[in-house]
Amino acid sequence: MRRTLRALSTVLIVAGVLVLADAITTLVWQEPITALTTKVKQDDLSGELDRLRARLPPPVELQALRGLHTTARRVAFAARSWDRQRKPGDPVGRIEIPKIGASFVIVKGTAQEDLREGPGIYDSVPFPGAPGTTAIAGHRTTYLAPFRHIDELKPGNRIVIEMPYATLTYAVETTKIVQPTDLAVIARAGFDRLVLTACHPLFSAAERIVVFSRLVRTVPKGVAA
Repeated sequence: MRRTLRALSTVLIVAGVLVLADAITTLVWQEPITALTTKVKQDDLSGELDRLRARLPPPVELQALRGLHTTARRVAFAARSWDRQRKPGDPVGRIEIPKIGASFVIVKGTAQEDLREGPGIYDSVPFPGAPGTTAIAGHRTTYLAPFRHIDELKPGNRIVIEMPYATLTYAVETTKIVQPTDLAVIARAGFDRLVLTACHPLFSAAERIVVFSRLVRTVPKGVAA
């Protein structure tokens, strides 16, 4: 009986230490278990994105692209086409935020299962390159915490979106804290912009932190070049 009690107490102590270590790691860095699973998924998505990029659009779309004589129109056409071809959870591009060292594959959709794979583009907004406001959501403490440090972004900081048809560079303009129900943050503006959203504060979903940025450069590539 004493040996059993000692063994049980040892198990409980070890379990308590592991739980405490997990809590401390999450507090100072991010939740480690979901970080590992999402890292594996991000690697898979990166390979899948490379394979998808290698595919050419249908001949009818290629013909339509040849008839568009400005960069903006070709990129917008390619963005809408790429959006139509992809389903929720599919990899669609990559986001780079040099200021906070972020580099992640973006997926289509912001459902819970989509954001477990990486930052996701809202369903109701255009893809980067099409006119309007593009919005991307991401976690701050779990699933690799891609947007953990977006509160550190300042006006002028760059956000780069790599899509198969263009590289788009945005300059941060401002940051706001809003209610989760405030959909005005993804409304169209008088210019093309990118909005990043995440829960706020850390370890809470009470509010949303929103980073607004303006499109400053578009470099077409692939079928849009």
